[in-house]
This record gives sequence, C-alpha cells and structure tokens, in this order.
Amino acid sequence: MSETLRILHLSDTHLYGDGRLHYGLVDTLAALDRVLARAATIEAIDLVVASGDLSDDGSAESYRLLAGRLEPWASERDARVVYAMGNHDLAGPFEQVLGPREAVSVVDGFRVVTVDTVVAGAGYGRIDAARFDRLRAALAEPAEHGTVVVLHHPPVPPTTGLFETLRLVDPEALIDLCTAADVRLVLAGHYHHSLVTEMGPRRIPVVVAPAVANTTDVLWAPERERAVRGSGFAVVQLPVAGPVRAHLVSAPAPDDGETVYDLDPAAIQRIADSAGWSVRA
Repeated sequence: MSETLRILHLSDTHLYGDGRLHYGLVDTLAALDRVLARAATIEAIDLVVASGDLSDDGSAESYRLLAGRLEPWASERDARVVYAMGNHDLAGPFEQVLGPREAVSVVDGFRVVTVDTVVAGAGYGRIDAARFDRLRAALAEPAEHGTVVVLHHPPVPPTTGLFETLRLVDPEALIDLCTAADVRLVLAGHYHHSLVTEMGPRRIPVVVAPAVANTTDVLWAPERERAVRGSGFAVVQLPVAGPVRAHLVSAPAPDDGETVYDLDPAAIQRIADSAGWSVRA
C-alpha cells in the first residue's frame, strides 16, 4: 500500500450525448481526451475524481461517454473512480450510468465521501438537512488515514462576480462539520479555474480543479465575466502523514486563450436572476 494517496482531479467536462459543441465552439469530448492523454504521463494514480458538471445536456449517453473514457483509463492504473453531481447534471441519468449521487469509498485507508450540492433548476449549491445528516453519519467515526470530501460547489468564496450568486450557500455548517471530523482535503470544481486555498480553523486544504470545458479568466475586468479555450486538471498527493501537495496542469491545444464568452453586466445579471441564489433562496 502506498504511503500517499495519488489523485487525478478533474471537473466540469460538460459533455453532450449528441456531439454538440459547448457554446457552439468547444468540443468537450476532445478536450477530455486531451486531458487524459496529458495525465497519462503521471507515474501512478490511485484515485480519479470527477467533481461535477460532468454533462451539459444531462443525457445518459453523455455519462456513458464519460465512463467510457475514465473507467478504462483508471482500470489500466488500478485506480478507483469517484463521480460527484454538479448543477448541470441530472440525477436520473447520472445515477443510471455512474451510480449513486452520494457515496462513501475507502481507498488504501483513505475515506472518500461525495456530497450532492445540487439545487434542482439552479446554478448555486446548497447542502440541505438530509444531505448534511448523511454526511455527518458518514464522518461519525474516523477513517484510518482521514477523509477526502468531494463536492461540486466549493465551500470557499468565488473569485469572479458571476459566481457570487452561483456559489455554495451557507457553507459554515459544512466547514464546522469537516473541522470537527477527520476531513483532510476537500476537492471541488464549478469555478472553471484552479484554486488552492484553506478553510476553517484547522486550515483544511481545498483544491478547486481547472475545468476541462473552458477556463475562467480571473484577471478580466471585474464588472465582466470571460472564459477562454483551455483545459486542465489537478494532481493531488495526500500522504498518510504530512501536508497536501497539489499541482495544476494544463492540457494545451493550439487555440488556447481564444474567447469562449465575454459577458457584460446585464448578461451576468440575467444569469443571477434565472439561476442565482439571491432570488431563489
């Protein structure tokens, strides 16, 4: 058994079952293939985590395409695969193809718990009472080497304005529970850019994976929101004892950096009005 849990963490694949292009521009299946080809150079992986927005159309075929890529890739490396729900995912097809929305796995003594943060029809996330109770029960007893929590909406503040109303609502109870339990690492997606930070008084590491579909431009004018072509993933090492190490890796393509969308304040407000937490909480 390895003394370190080695994780390939990817997110926001936004696949379509019928081959459509994301925003009419991005072939997300080709982007996923490029990410896996790049990640194939990693010496060893124990766990593959896909942290939500795995589909864009919610179709069973999109999940079959994902599993058809990830499962053989992981199997060749004797690695496990864990899937989490995102706000673009649909529960029925997700569970039909990928399994339960919330699950507990044990990989080499490390417990991995997925949490469903999806609010039906919304872009923001929330952990309701039933989900919170399930997570609390899962964390009631310590695991041999501690716990990794996987969810789509990060429990840390967003970087760009679009995600202010699309963030995880009221993350404090989650942070308190993770702090009191044996949680050593939180993996998330949703923001479409890489972010490594900490949460709570124990300073639990939080790794937000780059998106496969496109990349949020965190240096764009604050009143606007821009995404560009570009795909990436995180390689995370969680040792039995000692600090977490995370590397954020790009999977380059010739058209990287080209604009996918550039939203003005009115467009951002329309998204907030239709899918944001401030008007639906």
